[in-house]
Amino acid sequence: MVRAPIYDTIGIDYADLRRADTRIAAMIEDALGDARTVLNVGAGAGSYEPADRDVTALEPSAEMIAQRPAGSAPCVQGTAEALPFADDRFDAVMGVLTIHHWTDPAQGLREMRRVSRGPVVLLTFDPDNRSAWILDYWPQLAVLDAAIMPKLSLYGEVLGDVEIVPVPVPADCTDGFLYAYWRRPAAYLDPAIRKGISSFWKIDGAQDGLDRLAADLASGAWEAGYGHLMHRDAIDAGYCLMIARG
Repeated sequence: MVRAPIYDTIGIDYADLRRADTRIAAMIEDALGDARTVLNVGAGAGSYEPADRDVTALEPSAEMIAQRPAGSAPCVQGTAEALPFADDRFDAVMGVLTIHHWTDPAQGLREMRRVSRGPVVLLTFDPDNRSAWILDYWPQLAVLDAAIMPKLSLYGEVLGDVEIVPVPVPADCTDGFLYAYWRRPAAYLDPAIRKGISSFWKIDGAQDGLDRLAADLASGAWEAGYGHLMHRDAIDAGYCLMIARG
């Protein structure tokens, strides 16, 4: 599975770079409904795990498991495609920005459905939504998304009826995923920030985009093209919740 070796390498300090955003967390909590037992698949360092529920985490990367804070939910090392749990074991199953790291997304979704008595909730990204300005600097990200991000139709094909809920990305989002810094462009020039974004580890030629962005920020070209975004509090960057009620 791809995810474990990547995050064993880039996962150092990941918990500091990828802190749960409270507004996104509230949407996930709402989607989980009244579920008491919850499995978090691809759990990483534990962000977005509900504190007031009985959570079990599953994560393939030893580095990520080591970063889980004291008192966090118990974590099992394993993969989405072969969940080591009985049928209908949990009231709900969740996953946050994880499916694009799986080797077989359809099988992982089937496994989530198998072990959940209730909803399956995934925060994911629509690969057909390519409106973010960073693609002007790194067009190879769109190619990567098309290759690794399942189309939204897959969720319905595997899980049955699904509700698609757009997740706005706040201007001050605390979770440093790929498009989180849409109103803070200089952040992408910081190697410490990029360290926590797996996409930058998977593309070639990133330096060209970094050089062009740095030049455009210095010259005012970025502001001329995208300054209107500085008046926005949130944008739709393609992130969404996929909710299968069960």
